[in-house]
Amino acid sequence: MTSHDWSRRTVLGTAGGLVLAGAVAAVSGPAGAATIGVHGRPGWGYAEGIAHRVRPPRFPNRRFPVTRFGAAGDGTTLCTEAFDRAVKACHAAGGGHVIVPAGTFLTGPIHLLDNVDLHLEKDARITFSTNAADYLPAVYSRWQGIECYNYSPLIYAYGRKNIAVTGSGTLDGQATWDNWWSWNGDDAADAAWATLQKMAVDGVPVKQRVFGDGNHLRPNFIQFYRCRNVLVEGVTIVDSPMWEIHPVLSENVTVQDVTVVSKGPNNDGCDPESCRGVVIRGCSFDVGDDCIAIKSGRDDDGRRVGVPCTDVLIEDTEMINRYGAIAIGSETSGGVANVYARNSRMGGSDLHYGLYVKTNSVRGGLIENIYLKDIAVSGINHEFISMNLNHGEGDTGEYDPIVRNIEVRDLTCESARAVASMVGYERDPIRDVRLRNCVFDNIQQDSQIQYVEGLSLRDVLVNGQPMTV
Repeated sequence: MTSHDWSRRTVLGTAGGLVLAGAVAAVSGPAGAATIGVHGRPGWGYAEGIAHRVRPPRFPNRRFPVTRFGAAGDGTTLCTEAFDRAVKACHAAGGGHVIVPAGTFLTGPIHLLDNVDLHLEKDARITFSTNAADYLPAVYSRWQGIECYNYSPLIYAYGRKNIAVTGSGTLDGQATWDNWWSWNGDDAADAAWATLQKMAVDGVPVKQRVFGDGNHLRPNFIQFYRCRNVLVEGVTIVDSPMWEIHPVLSENVTVQDVTVVSKGPNNDGCDPESCRGVVIRGCSFDVGDDCIAIKSGRDDDGRRVGVPCTDVLIEDTEMINRYGAIAIGSETSGGVANVYARNSRMGGSDLHYGLYVKTNSVRGGLIENIYLKDIAVSGINHEFISMNLNHGEGDTGEYDPIVRNIEVRDLTCESARAVASMVGYERDPIRDVRLRNCVFDNIQQDSQIQYVEGLSLRDVLVNGQPMTV
């Protein structure tokens, strides 16, 4: 369909049909905006390339039990120094596995070094201190898409290669409303966040953006920053202060067979940010925010760093709660391209959206080549597809986002409020959205489509009837 098909008219259909409003314009955006992924429509062959290229690191067969370095699995002895000694010994020997045996080990932050696998054996549990002072001094981090120094993530690495967290044990952040979660939206957190955003606008060097003590910007659980060859495998992660698995500016990242159960505020499951080559496979996310959120930095600071998140493959994964199953944004200023999801399941009592693209003209960024197929949706509360260019601050900036080439095929959805809500700008519509061979049942409302160019439907059934414009 082209712009003349929809010129200033509204088309109404039965529940599950489309409601179209507004004229459609040619795609516009920042001067000189270029494709950050691959030209044209890369298709599913490109996903096979991602699967082939992204490989987990391998480690020498050397074992460094933390108990050998003074750790006690009694749940009360603080083992931070013992973990640190074990990691350093493993690294100095040329790499291997830091072994956490059965027991409960209380610790502060764990900082990984090159060629180190933190491995939790059966019935091993690492519980992390809820004393904020244990996570100082501050480390180089990204907080909601802006670089700064902040409390150390619970597990952290900066500039490392060949690192992993593996095993069948549990990582317990011990976050509750009596400690970390109570910081959400309190006066100290709001003031710190406002200060950090102003620092980014003013161009304050990152080394001067020092937070931490008293500022209430919660740390992420696992953050690997500027790392290469990363693996998180097998573990169960519960009760994080904030985002759970957060690789930033990293390459060749594998997250597989991980279970995340954490219902606190901003408890995203896995947030690759400005990464290249990420595979999320065989995981389960039951969380307090987006299950998987693809990000690339926020506003001026995201544009300063200027690194997109590209080549992400999600497969054989379950996304249960809470907001978006697969989200793009809202930190999109560096751009997002080539995101593939297949053979996965979505749906829970409080899951809002299946595919959730959220950005605005403050955030900006080029979002393209998003492909979903073979997805089973048991039920969601809102729309399966939500793409809103008025998210957050709305259309109040100078950096129009470009959103294009979105394809969903071979999907079944047992229930949803509506199939889609897609809202672009008249000057800058969402472009080239395709639905193929999809079945949506128990749909209660019409879809809302405004300023979308190139919407294409083929073999799409809504409540047993063909979905048409």
